[in-house]
Amino acid sequence: MSDSSPNTVSNNNSQQANVKSLSLVVEQEARRFFSEAQLKPDPTLVAEGWQPRFIGDPRQVKEATELYEELGFEVRTEPVPVEQMGDECGDCQVLILLEFKTIYTRKKQD
Repeated sequence: MSDSSPNTVSNNNSQQANVKSLSLVVEQEARRFFSEAQLKPDPTLVAEGWQPRFIGDPRQVKEATELYEELGFEVRTEPVPVEQMGDECGDCQVLILLEFKTIYTRKKQD
């Protein structure tokens, strides 16, 4: 028996709105930091089925992790290794290495 009380319907609608809102944030942030050509994923993780999504600061990583988990993905965050950064990031490398993480996702495995 499902609960279709007004509170449950309202909570479901609110949750769907949050997911849509967070989806937009993730897309915008992904474009803002690095293009796909600049993001050099860890080949070992890619071989395990992980897809690199973007590099973000702690706040963005927390929000994106929650979003991807709500969408049914496994989420993994990894430090950004120097060898995965392009040469065009010279001035920001220190900040990225200290603060930022790469977000990887994959469909949940049964």
